[in-house]
Amino acid sequence: MRYAQGGGLTAERRAFRERLRIQAAGRFAAEESNAVIARELRVSVRSVQRWRKAWSLGGERALASKGPASLPLLSDELFAVLECQPRLHRSAAPGNGRPPRLTPTAIPSRRP
Repeated sequence: MRYAQGGGLTAERRAFRERLRIQAAGRFAAEESNAVIARELRVSVRSVQRWRKAWSLGGERALASKGPASLPLLSDELFAVLECQPRLHRSAAPGNGRPPRLTPTAIPSRRP
């Protein structure tokens, strides 16, 4: 996953998941149970249920990858620049990277 790029799967992982769905389609045609397919493909039963429903409505084409869920928030060029930047260590940040701690003496009393 590339969380810094807005989440979602990489192209390789999308292709891998698509291959799993295509394998499952062959098993749907053989009328295997969802639990058996999920166990052998190492996915959740709920995923297999969704795939079976899509397959029953649209065939194997319905299981094809639809591409990334969203466009990256950063361009590849900007992402490369940010990856090259030195990381700021917490100790280098003002106040050690944490907000100031309030102590009982730092909190003004409301008593008259």
